[in-house]
Amino acid sequence: MQNIRNIAIIAHVDHGKTTLVDKMMLAGNLLKEQDNDNLTLDNNDLERERGITILSKNVSIQYKGTKINIIDTPGHSDFGGEVERVLNMADGCILLVDAFEGPMPQTRFVLQKALQIGLKPIVVVNKVDKPNCRPDEVHEMVFDLMFSLDATEEQLDFPVIFGSAKNNWMSTDWRKPTNDITPLLDAILEHIPAPEQLEGTPQMLITSLDYSPYTGRIAIGRVHRGTLTENANITLVNRNGEQSKMKIKELHTFEGLGRKKTEAVSSGDICAIVGLDKFEIGDTVCDFENPEALPPIAIDEPTMSMLFTINDSPFFGKEGKFVTSRHIQERLEKELDKNLALRVKKAPEEDAWTVFGRGVLHLSVLIETMRREGYELQVGQPQVIYKEIDGVRCEPIEELTINVPTDYSSKMIDMITRRKGEMLSMEAQGDRVNIEFNVPSRGIIGLRTNVLTASAGEAIMAHRFKEYQPYKGDIERRTNGSMVAMESGTAFAYAIDKLQDRGRFFINPQEEVYAGQVVGEHIHENDLVINVTKSKKLTNMRASGSDDKARIVPPIIFSLEEALEYIKEDEYLEVTPKSMRMRKIILDELERKRANKQ
Repeated sequence: MQNIRNIAIIAHVDHGKTTLVDKMMLAGNLLKEQDNDNLTLDNNDLERERGITILSKNVSIQYKGTKINIIDTPGHSDFGGEVERVLNMADGCILLVDAFEGPMPQTRFVLQKALQIGLKPIVVVNKVDKPNCRPDEVHEMVFDLMFSLDATEEQLDFPVIFGSAKNNWMSTDWRKPTNDITPLLDAILEHIPAPEQLEGTPQMLITSLDYSPYTGRIAIGRVHRGTLTENANITLVNRNGEQSKMKIKELHTFEGLGRKKTEAVSSGDICAIVGLDKFEIGDTVCDFENPEALPPIAIDEPTMSMLFTINDSPFFGKEGKFVTSRHIQERLEKELDKNLALRVKKAPEEDAWTVFGRGVLHLSVLIETMRREGYELQVGQPQVIYKEIDGVRCEPIEELTINVPTDYSSKMIDMITRRKGEMLSMEAQGDRVNIEFNVPSRGIIGLRTNVLTASAGEAIMAHRFKEYQPYKGDIERRTNGSMVAMESGTAFAYAIDKLQDRGRFFINPQEEVYAGQVVGEHIHENDLVINVTKSKKLTNMRASGSDDKARIVPPIIFSLEEALEYIKEDEYLEVTPKSMRMRKIILDELERKRANKQ
């Protein structure tokens, strides 16, 4: 039997979680110094570009003869489905906070789940080398936060370690830097309980999945009781209690960044099983003869839905490899295997699916991943999922926190109360204020762009799902109409120049457009159909007034989330590997008018 510690790392986006794990691996002699410039854990391109962790990963290090399994958790509340299953594998957690910012709203979401499960926390105050840090105040703030989340007496008696992961030191006193991060590793051995070694028939809850093109799906989880052995026969029990008999072909444990094959894994360690066919996350691997299932994981319900459909615009198939409905259907089914909080339902329209998720970010990460894999598709406007509770129509409410310079606070409050938000609290932090609101989920769609514009880019906002409450009434969405291209062809600078007083454009001169494509935002409320493909008629006469150069304002470039939040109900966003275009669902102008009349 070996000594084991299973520990989850909880932190807000950008507080240095992934860097800390890299340094812990350095201490466990898994990385050499030169590997250390790039983050090892966020290994998918999307995670690196956005600097967020989407999928949780497992790593283990050896320290003083003890194996420490480190489980990285996503900090974003849109990935709530990920968080819960990950925490089920841990016995304790490291709460990582920034020495200047203190605990942030998203940390709260994961921490609350961890305390409810009963994990023992160690608090690490990171980035104490920053010039304006306030480690002691932050320590107090963490205590208050845990107290407000109903932590037990034992959980409130947490050890605190100060340090700077970037500079590779940790210490029990922030005024006395050390040379390495061993104080943190010692604290883990001392304060985090070793997993209980339960004897009896084997039990393991499958909490995450991996996929290998050679062996198929791989089940990952923590052995709850007993010992699993290679080539053993087992019974798999699913959520509904149905049983199926299977055989374990191979067992792997986590070693460093990779996995190594082993013959047996006993209670308390985390392992991967190769060779099970059909299984879902939340199923239990049990004894062959006397199967006893563990309670399955509760998963957060989705709160947003979006229509996915095949690309049927005039430009379809120019850039993507996968464009047919069969390709998209198969890809969505594959995503359901891994992505717990996602649901997919066939929509009434032909070749379309309704995809349900936890928020705009959750769904946009899926769209962005598909786009990079070479898929072409169109998506509709994100819709909030309503529920009937006791005969009352209810909608999801989110807890929104905005941190802005004091001068902009009144603008923020005005903007959010218009979206049916109600202010809960407001506290000053130096020359900035922290304001908390309860706001309907549909009020958050499209809010980020407006908040950043109104605060000159200074605002930091974060939100998380709270509960369902009765419907709050209508919210005014984007008020400006769209400028729609009249015919297909190449957009000319001459035409764009003459139309600039009508609104702001989304396209550059010399771009190809098609009839029905949204090429800009109109300054008035109605939609305007314009011809951007008109070129200048040449004559052989020179005239003093007509030969001015075209002066063109640079177009607005949207990111994927901004575009999803921007489109109206009668518009689609066409997503291909190289471009994104907004378009009307009905491309033909006359048919659009007929449809509007009806």
